[in-house]
Amino acid sequence: MLKRVDSGVLFMLASALISAFNGAITKILAEDISALEIVFFRNLFGIFLILYALKHTPPKLSGGKFHLLFLRGFLGFSAMILFFYTITVIPLGEAITLNKTSPFFVTILAFFLLKEHLSKRVIAALFIGFMGTVLITKPFAMSFSYVHFLGVLGGFFAAAAYTTIKKIKDIYDSRVIVLSFVMVGAFLPFVLFLLAGYVDVPNFLGFLFPSFIVPSGLKIWSLILLMALISTLSQWLLTKAYSAKNLSVIGVISYTNIPFAIGFGWMLGDKFPDMLTFAGICLIILGGLLVSKK
Repeated sequence: MLKRVDSGVLFMLASALISAFNGAITKILAEDISALEIVFFRNLFGIFLILYALKHTPPKLSGGKFHLLFLRGFLGFSAMILFFYTITVIPLGEAITLNKTSPFFVTILAFFLLKEHLSKRVIAALFIGFMGTVLITKPFAMSFSYVHFLGVLGGFFAAAAYTTIKKIKDIYDSRVIVLSFVMVGAFLPFVLFLLAGYVDVPNFLGFLFPSFIVPSGLKIWSLILLMALISTLSQWLLTKAYSAKNLSVIGVISYTNIPFAIGFGWMLGDKFPDMLTFAGICLIILGGLLVSKK
């Protein structure tokens, strides 16, 4: 038992570190290509990886609710583009922390859609997490940012995607679910690129309709390929971590990607979080731990 927990902790630490490193690569790539292109290439490479896995071991579950499968893909794409865009605009640690609000939204959606019970402890955790979000976004000060709102919205879409998975996990193979995500996540950016030259959108939606610029140079293509590979590795490590029995311990360790992200962001030139932001990060971590605690 101890060995299984220890291995789970190590797997989660590795996944958290690689996830933060992936965010750093995204921030570097954003200097040359748009967030939508990063999403497109990340998912395009993912399609080939998942198809190879399915060819090696065919799925056994029959499926049957294609609309939910597409919905999961759409929600996952929405979460990813908002997450990647916020990484390109605000400090990496803040972007990853705001994305970590997804457990709160999962709890709320589970209450309304799946009729799950909310205890007083969970309600208190939701309030703590909400206060942490307020401290980071600073809505009542001049530093309020629309991008921070997009970061929280990305957390909501991620939670909605997770909730959808709970509906289809028993009828679709997990690899098929991931395949739907990467296929939709490559197809929708392709459509948005085609529309970019024909639509006139407000500035706050401009990140969804950038012009497609073919990446040039060995450095950019190497980073794109590295991002695709380590994203897959991070997901594999995450799966291995959650195969351990003591999930509460693993859930605690998952939040280490926030300090990792702050460190990588600082090395890339991000400012270290101010006191209010740091306090907000701590509250979101505390609220997330309370929500996930069994």
